[in-house]
Amino acid sequence: MSFSSIRRLYFSLLRRLLLLWVRSESIDSSVFHSLRSDVPQVYVLQKPSISDLVVLDNECRKAGLNRPITRLDEPALEQLASFFYLRLEPDWAGRKSKKHLAPTLKKLVQAVESGQIDNVQVVPVTVFWGQSPARETSPWKLLLADSWAVTGRLRRFFQVLILGHKTRVQFSAPIQLADLVAQGKGEERTQRMLHRLLRVHFRNSKAAVIGPDLSHRRNLVKALIHQPQVHQRVIEEAQRDGISIVKAQQRALKYGNEIASDYAYTAIRFLELVLSWFWNKFYDGIQVNNLDAVRDVAHGHEVIYVPCHRSHIDYLLMSYLLFTNGLTPPHIAAGVNLNMPVIGGLLRRGGAFFMRRTFRGNPLYASVFNEYMHTLFSRGFPVEYFIEGGRSRTGRTLQPKTGMLAITLNSFLRSQRLPIVFVPVYIGYERVLEGRTYLGELRGASKKKESFFDIFRVIAAIRKQRFGQVSVNFGQPLKLTEFMDQQQPNWRHPEFNQHSADISSTTQHLATCIAQHINAAAAINPVNLVALALLSTQRLALDDNALARVINLYLSLLRSVPYSPYTSLPEGDGKRITRYVRDMQLISEQQDALGRIYYLDEHNAVLMTYYRNNVLHVFALPALLASFFHSNARMTRIQIIELARALYPYIQAELFTHWSLDELDAVIDQWLASFVEHGLLQRDGETYQRPAPSSQHYVLLNLLARSLLQTLQRFYMAIALLLNKAQNALDAQQLEDLCTVMAQRLSILHGLNAPEFFDKSLFRHFIQTLIDEGVVQTDTNGKLSYHDKLAALAENAAKRVLPAEIRLSIRQVTDDEDESL
Repeated sequence: MSFSSIRRLYFSLLRRLLLLWVRSESIDSSVFHSLRSDVPQVYVLQKPSISDLVVLDNECRKAGLNRPITRLDEPALEQLASFFYLRLEPDWAGRKSKKHLAPTLKKLVQAVESGQIDNVQVVPVTVFWGQSPARETSPWKLLLADSWAVTGRLRRFFQVLILGHKTRVQFSAPIQLADLVAQGKGEERTQRMLHRLLRVHFRNSKAAVIGPDLSHRRNLVKALIHQPQVHQRVIEEAQRDGISIVKAQQRALKYGNEIASDYAYTAIRFLELVLSWFWNKFYDGIQVNNLDAVRDVAHGHEVIYVPCHRSHIDYLLMSYLLFTNGLTPPHIAAGVNLNMPVIGGLLRRGGAFFMRRTFRGNPLYASVFNEYMHTLFSRGFPVEYFIEGGRSRTGRTLQPKTGMLAITLNSFLRSQRLPIVFVPVYIGYERVLEGRTYLGELRGASKKKESFFDIFRVIAAIRKQRFGQVSVNFGQPLKLTEFMDQQQPNWRHPEFNQHSADISSTTQHLATCIAQHINAAAAINPVNLVALALLSTQRLALDDNALARVINLYLSLLRSVPYSPYTSLPEGDGKRITRYVRDMQLISEQQDALGRIYYLDEHNAVLMTYYRNNVLHVFALPALLASFFHSNARMTRIQIIELARALYPYIQAELFTHWSLDELDAVIDQWLASFVEHGLLQRDGETYQRPAPSSQHYVLLNLLARSLLQTLQRFYMAIALLLNKAQNALDAQQLEDLCTVMAQRLSILHGLNAPEFFDKSLFRHFIQTLIDEGVVQTDTNGKLSYHDKLAALAENAAKRVLPAEIRLSIRQVTDDEDESL
């Protein structure tokens, strides 16, 4: 396509006119770095549009790239313009050309194929005038926002007029034409291959940014009740309750309307404006890491975002972040408790669909919900749900619930129309909005039911607080097909039973893998580090130099042995980080003639356990290794590895650390080498020795070990209580109850200001892990039995990781507990 002088003049005048109104931005500028300056580049737009070309030209000018209207400085290309449309332009009468391939595309391939030019970079570019999924009856959608509908000139005029301030341009990675020609398929086949690549690319790019074509909510919900599985449930409901089929269908329709979202572009834009104000008002910004990996997998996949759940604003944060970065905001699974007046409607239009906490006793509701999810999955619309179920009140990643994963897996096995990829997301707050509420719940207050007026109470309570930054780390995507190939190699077989016990086990393993992937993307922030350091001290206090020294050590250790490639660390040194947390009023300060002392008052001591628990899994393994030297001056490498392998499964089950047992030996060697490098240990051949007790390094080693002390105490306590009873005297529930009571007593007797120390769920999962590991067995009545040597093994391990006074205290409280029963 050449650009004549007349067209150039017309384009120049139109550009000046449009840019008085149009405001555009590039979605992802990282592609610019992949463009080679020594190779001609040609931009490709999907369909003829002078307004799209104006926007493209403007973005190229801002980025310092070659402009599309300039002619290619290559004799072989006959001074063609540096762009072309994949679809051919209509003739003067508006009729579409029947030619299949664009002339410029043909000439580019001919020039490279014949050797007249070495290479050409073909850069696909998509211009989005507004972003929303298609809704058949929405006037905004039909007249304005980009969709899958055919665009006419009138509609484009209104797009420019109304959505000109919200225009985004996506530059995609260049296609190197020389690479295609090098495949040796001949000129015509290469031309068709390039055309096909571009066509598929534009389709996938559009689906990733504006979402797939989704029918109007009313039609979608009506279609649900006619699906075979739902229809069968309708018949069963009518027979069971003695009602007509019509009435049962109405009930199913009611369930569908209760569940389904009502995605609306206007609501998305409203939320974007409100949330932009919110982040600027209360937070100091959002740090995003590893988003490029999401863009890569969004094309051609059904994307399911699985974030950790720390706050109610997790929902809003994810949608806002994806929308502003040019990705489709997902449909979000929300608890029906959030379907409040006003708020529920807004969330529903922002993509939320609502689910009841339990489906038990209501097979019709379950069937409608499952079919709705299958519709979303099969049409390729991104979905978001929280595998933890509810928000974490302790700061730990909670034991995952498998309900939504089971629905996802069953839908995938039923119909693999699109490959599914899970995208784990770690959200780290320097200060969580619900901190005061969590503080009350940590102290034993019951969970308060959400209400509309809570929003105003929260805003009133937090307006004078500083909340710092939010970090959002996207973790390693987990492709379901690859996971199934590893876990169930015969899953593609027609006779594979998707309702077998093996699938239940596979779902549980999938949940654990996702939780580990979430934790592997941890965002470690200043508050986490200060909380970890101060809560490891006996008096919850350190002077400023000592606190800075501990933080610098932790940062240096994590740089030496990174937890994972997806983990992020804060900037600055220990002094700067301490001052930052002090300014957030999360620690207190006392100054005397010798300097400053930073400490935690009673209020913040409890609250900071939440932020320590956010990242405890990152420090769990080095803390475990450090704890081996509590009571042992020297240990061999073999002893260290044997003891670590014995204790690690229980730590992994509680904290979702991501290393497998097969990887553990190599990781332990890395940590031991780092300990030696930082002076925390001394090495003599295959033996490691702790520093002198009077040294600074010994204090640092001890502080690191103490960060895991409460976890190891709980393990020892549960074993002690089990051993204190006869064989087959307790079931798992009774042991769990005893552990909880004993932990509460210990926390009072020893002043442990950490309410999660007696969290029942932690004991429950430790007992289950004992059973899974074969350390404890259950009889036909569910009573627990154990090996005769368990007492000796447990005591031997405890001697190596727990100080003598703690072991003695636990045994005394255990004996007292037994005598009182």
